[in-house]
Amino acid sequence: MFNEGDKVLIISAHPDDDILGCGGTISKFSDKIEFRVIFIAEGTSCRYQDPTCQESLEEIEIRNNYGKLALNYLGVTNYHFYNLPCGRLDQVPLIEINKIIESEIKFFNPHTVLTHLGTDTNKDHCKVYDSTMIATRPCCSVKNVLSYEILSSTEWQFDNTFSPNVFVSLDEDDVINKIKALGHYKSEIKDFPYPRSDKGIRTLSQYRGLQSGNKNAESFKLVRCIV
Repeated sequence: MFNEGDKVLIISAHPDDDILGCGGTISKFSDKIEFRVIFIAEGTSCRYQDPTCQESLEEIEIRNNYGKLALNYLGVTNYHFYNLPCGRLDQVPLIEINKIIESEIKFFNPHTVLTHLGTDTNKDHCKVYDSTMIATRPCCSVKNVLSYEILSSTEWQFDNTFSPNVFVSLDEDDVINKIKALGHYKSEIKDFPYPRSDKGIRTLSQYRGLQSGNKNAESFKLVRCIV
């Protein structure tokens, strides 16, 4: 699924989804695969009554900087922030998001695309999934499309649970790198038992490892594969 020399496009709704969903995989393959990460929405303004207020705009910039630090820590320097409104992607015409993703695929020409699950409790995630499915129709150049899981979103969808069928085994260093990368998001980390905690990340990694016969793993749902 991941081969040396491949190009992998990671499509995330918000800064931090990339690390939560596939930070360990980035760590494992950063010297073998060319990654590009795009963030469709900004991930912050939904917390403000007025999303255009000065404080909101400042926090968006801070979170984007967290995203850069986290990716740079993992060795990724190819990324872009589109900063569409957080929590309001349902108000953005779907075609606008489609066109962003289609232009990215044309620009980067990835072999594999990693994105959200279409049943997450976070509706921004679902909108990004829908647009990704449209933009990666089999007539495009993308061969593999996979969905990743996001702690505090995917596992809270109790009536339509995530059933992964692709596992990437992780070394201890990969787990540590994922935790440290996410640690750059100072506004998003809380103490255990909150899922987005050091222990929460490690617990999920160990559980996916148990499922796949490894000490640690990151899991994905294969949506489409062309061989």
